[in-house]
Amino acid sequence: MTGLFAGIGGLELGLHEHGWETELLCEIDTGAQAVLRARFPDTPLTSDVTKLRSLPADTELVAAGFPCQDLSQAGATAGITGARSGLVDEVFRLVTRRKGPRWLLLENVPFMLQLGRGAAMRHVTTALEDLGYRWAYRVVDARSFGLPQRRLRVLMLASRTEDPREVLFADDAGPLEMGASTEHPCGFYWTEGLRGLGWAVDAVPTLKGGSSLGIASPPAVRTLAGELVTPGITDAERLQGFDPDWTLPAVGIPGVRAGHRWKLVGNAVSVRMSTWVGHRLDNRLPYDGASDTPLQPGDAWPMAAWSGPDRVAHKAAVSTWPLHAPYEHLNGFLDDTKLLSARATAGFLSRARQAKLRFEPGFLDIVAAHLDRMGGDPKRLTLAAAAKASPLDPADSMELVEGGTVDLQAEDLRGQDPRELDPAGSIDRHTGTESQEPAAGVGRQRQGRTASAVGRSKGRAA
Repeated sequence: MTGLFAGIGGLELGLHEHGWETELLCEIDTGAQAVLRARFPDTPLTSDVTKLRSLPADTELVAAGFPCQDLSQAGATAGITGARSGLVDEVFRLVTRRKGPRWLLLENVPFMLQLGRGAAMRHVTTALEDLGYRWAYRVVDARSFGLPQRRLRVLMLASRTEDPREVLFADDAGPLEMGASTEHPCGFYWTEGLRGLGWAVDAVPTLKGGSSLGIASPPAVRTLAGELVTPGITDAERLQGFDPDWTLPAVGIPGVRAGHRWKLVGNAVSVRMSTWVGHRLDNRLPYDGASDTPLQPGDAWPMAAWSGPDRVAHKAAVSTWPLHAPYEHLNGFLDDTKLLSARATAGFLSRARQAKLRFEPGFLDIVAAHLDRMGGDPKRLTLAAAAKASPLDPADSMELVEGGTVDLQAEDLRGQDPRELDPAGSIDRHTGTESQEPAAGVGRQRQGRTASAVGRSKGRAA
């Protein structure tokens, strides 16, 4: 197999567990390259897909988690023709030869189904059909494989000779009831609060890549003890199915910041997701599809669909949960947490109180109580910040704040210079001191074990 846009090897690592030998990796990010060299030391690595003239002659599968920045709601949404996401056309260029790869596996964000009223999916599916591939895709939730991260991704599989439905639609367990929010820790985005929350019961919301400057924005977790904590980078790696410190080699590259590891993890493919695909490639099951209905012109792209030799797309009646793998509950999963700082908590609370969102009963009270425990009474923090920022006497400062002319407490953290915040929003930009403490109630502190390198396997999947 060949891995294009390989990132830190999520697709390749999962497929490797089922015998696929990686003959070539292609990745342009220097931090990710360092990870790939350390974890796949025997595999040739190239950097620029646009300069790759051909695939290895015996390539049977091409895996490509092509860039999603132009497709994601968190990105610029320039579309499939954007400078980065448009690179998927390089995949099609490389598989055009008559005896091309037997399988083509693509991965991306679900927003690609909606972008440009479906233009991104029409571009991809039309290109595949023009090349003689029949295709199937399915939106899959990483929680289906036991990981406590609500992460939906589009998996698309195409083949000139096989039926991809026998892989992607072979399993369908249906959604799992996650239980009551009062019985489990719940994840949310502390960087949000006005337009969304990302609330997830017994899970964290989708891990994000952070800013372009390498400043991470990990989600927060409301513990059963009423604390607000953020997971550490090794927690994030494990939430994606990697060993702790899988991305550590990246920081050995000059100019790569520690926060860049969050970008690498946030952009990665869940290892367990690709492991499932690898299993089903070896163990395909017939798919009937008799109840599937053809898509009509103007229909939105569904959560799962397929097209055969007649090039007619059909909606597939499958869920986002292929399996119900043994679930690793969030309460015992996180090992490397920190308390959400007073500054980050205050910013979130201010935004949430202004929003018209519906929150879980008592949630904002828990946030306010956490802020108090962190020594962060909003009025006192606001007054102190205003007094420090301006040489006014106390009376003028009080009038300034209470009059609503300046409200530093309501300041959106995203408006600050990102270089003044650490990945969890815990560094006070005025004092430069750490304000977080080790958190209790969400697992235990553990030394991360060293991730073993992944060499080539001896066999290739049939």
